[in-house]
Amino acid sequence: MSTVPPGRGSGVIGCAEADLPAGLARQVAELEDAAWPGAEPGHDPALAPRALLLLATDGTVAASLALLFKEIPLAGRAYRAAGLSAVVTRPALRGRGLGGRLVAAARAELAADPAVDLALFSCDRPLAAFYEAAGFDVLPGTVLVGGTPEDPLATDEPGFDKVVLAAFFTGDPDRDRAAFTGVRVPLHPGNTDRLW
Repeated sequence: MSTVPPGRGSGVIGCAEADLPAGLARQVAELEDAAWPGAEPGHDPALAPRALLLLATDGTVAASLALLFKEIPLAGRAYRAAGLSAVVTRPALRGRGLGGRLVAAARAELAADPAVDLALFSCDRPLAAFYEAAGFDVLPGTVLVGGTPEDPLATDEPGFDKVVLAAFFTGDPDRDRAAFTGVRVPLHPGNTDRLW
């Protein structure tokens, strides 16, 4: 997906976060700040962040998310993983299926990318059905261990009510799903995007 200038119609667009036009970047930052007040905008450049936006017909950002990328060592191999982060819909437009449309587009983009073996991320338990409707599966008993090895943050920390979701794009998705089910996954994306 390529960048489309604002005002050129509605649809899903994507580009490297660093290449996002200033006006769109400002709108994304405002949406994220409204959803998560006080959080730092943007993502760790080491995770090659890619912005995916759903634009309204007037060129404004209706919904946005970030795709983050890194290798994860597990079960004797290195998996090329992508995660969904900062999924947000403009408050006035919620309930219209826009977020689901954007998440489904993200899954389709990752499935078509030969450099991605799987999508892997966590969400609050009440949101699991939203992501399942877009084609992701809950991994029962799986825990993502984020942060760093020296300062970890796991999805089963006290006070968290998270589930881990995934979609597998490898030649043997059943084998790889089994490798990621019911285990602690050493995600370790760093201290900026601690759990993607």
